[in-house]
Amino acid sequence: MSPRAANPPVPAATDPALIRNFCIIAHIDHGKSTLADRMLGITGVVSDRDMRAQYLDRMDIERERGITIKSQAVRMPWQVGDTSYALNMIDTPGHVDFSYEVSRSLAACEGAILLVDAAQGIEAQTLANLYLALENDLEIIPVLNKIDLPAAEPEKYAKELADLIGGSPDDVMRVSGKTGIGVEELLDRVVERIPAPVGRADAPARAMIFDSVYDSYRGVVTYVRMVDGHLNPRERIQMMSTRATHEILEIGVSAPEPTPTKGLGVGEVGYLITGVKDVRQSKVGDTVTTAAKSATEALPGYTEPLPMVFSGLYPIDGSDYPELREALDKLKLSDAALVYEPETSVALGFGFRAGFLGLLHLEIVTERLRREFGLDIIATAPSVVYEVTTEDKKSVTVTNPSEFPTGAKISEVREPMVRAAILAPKDYVGTIMELCQSRRGTMLGMEYLGEDRVEIRYNMPLGEIVFDFFDQLKSKTAGYASLDYEPTGDQAADLVKVDILLQGEQVDAFSAIVHRDKAYAYGVLMTGRLRELIPRQQFEVPIQAAIGARIIARESIRAMRKDVLAKCYGGDITRKRKLLEKQKEGKKRMKMVGRVEVPQEAFIAALSGDTEKKDAKK
Repeated sequence: MSPRAANPPVPAATDPALIRNFCIIAHIDHGKSTLADRMLGITGVVSDRDMRAQYLDRMDIERERGITIKSQAVRMPWQVGDTSYALNMIDTPGHVDFSYEVSRSLAACEGAILLVDAAQGIEAQTLANLYLALENDLEIIPVLNKIDLPAAEPEKYAKELADLIGGSPDDVMRVSGKTGIGVEELLDRVVERIPAPVGRADAPARAMIFDSVYDSYRGVVTYVRMVDGHLNPRERIQMMSTRATHEILEIGVSAPEPTPTKGLGVGEVGYLITGVKDVRQSKVGDTVTTAAKSATEALPGYTEPLPMVFSGLYPIDGSDYPELREALDKLKLSDAALVYEPETSVALGFGFRAGFLGLLHLEIVTERLRREFGLDIIATAPSVVYEVTTEDKKSVTVTNPSEFPTGAKISEVREPMVRAAILAPKDYVGTIMELCQSRRGTMLGMEYLGEDRVEIRYNMPLGEIVFDFFDQLKSKTAGYASLDYEPTGDQAADLVKVDILLQGEQVDAFSAIVHRDKAYAYGVLMTGRLRELIPRQQFEVPIQAAIGARIIARESIRAMRKDVLAKCYGGDITRKRKLLEKQKEGKKRMKMVGRVEVPQEAFIAALSGDTEKKDAKK
């Protein structure tokens, strides 16, 4: 703990001039959480005894993977000269799939610390987050972290950063979150450079909800940033979008544990507890005002995130459907980017069609449903949104291959496109271009950021990125490349729906929309995979992949045979032939009335790709 940490730990700062709101933005794994830990220790809000690595990462899954998924707000005291300041810091995620968390955090701040690893330099998400911060008109403090590493090159990357945001390399601060070098100077720079929040104390109260979580004992905990006026305990408040009114049971700040205060004034960041259990009552981006003297104009709020990837979520046990609905409602509170609606499937029963910002987002949500709510669920193969126009000029939005129009002649299919920015060492330019072109990418340009780092920009279909593009990119560049992408609209493409038929019956869960050039490969992969997974029946089962009425791939599951000739020891061949003909007739009759039961495990394995290693060996 620094001797300059203010005492008491949480000052009751009501004067907006003594408040500084800032967040830390960076690429994944550049040391945001470590720097936040160091700040908590230096300012004294967390004692050495209670300190642990990644202190603000509350979820087990965050700590295991070493990534930040949820933004966390914390209030820290800091003394400069004789003046005590209250610093509200928000630690943000670094992965592209959680950029909505970052954008909401930026809207609650006046400044941002742009953190860059001194051993790795600027990455794709660093640039994306920087542009987000500049759009919000924030004061940027450039900082190089991990300067204690033997591989650190602070001079080189300070020049890169200065060229990027303007200014001199000497303005770039050099710190080490691990050892604490330069962190006190950084806090001084925050006080000096980041402007104090502006608002009218005498106006009706207006507070922006930037986050909320569900507590099973206390109900919905709402995190707000005060803009105008003030809120007090036991005051009745109103949500401006729903017009619902509640009483504030507790109001306070996160320091970093919830600490009740006598109220929140202009520019302060804190939490409200109203005891409400209905999770739909607290919408991120809504404006909170007082019921007695309510504001007339709501705050601008946030732009709704657009889901990029859709997947079906189904409970393995059909009776868990109500629990899955409740779990998704509660997750939606702490993850505002999650979108879902009910859906039914012939093969999988009742479930939800959920929209995600990317594959990691999908993976984290399904993992949280399993861990936090104890649900066993299947997630179907991810797909993106297509716009299909039939020849009679009808337009259909397809988020699920089963919605693809059948029977009608299709005049055009439009797929979403993204502009991908890939940063990598110059040695890997050839491999990256080869990969992007194999995924139907069109090159937009290339720019050298330094002597050995290059940014390559491509226009690519989102459907080609969401599956395993990121994994392929990492493996082909020895882990050095980083990727960021943003939607740029849609374009027409030659796409077809590949159906999987079991004994002539279509199984909707295995259908996929793919480019015509890749349809055959998908058909061969899926039929081969299902042949391994579906148990043998008493009769032969054909597995076919088809585009419309045309079969493009086929595998067969051989029938189990009973040896009807076991009782014939030698003797006349006609007797044996008669028995075999009789068995053949029985098999034929059985095939006409028999149905192929696909076990649940086969669905899970085929959709999650658990057999890929087996396929690779072949």
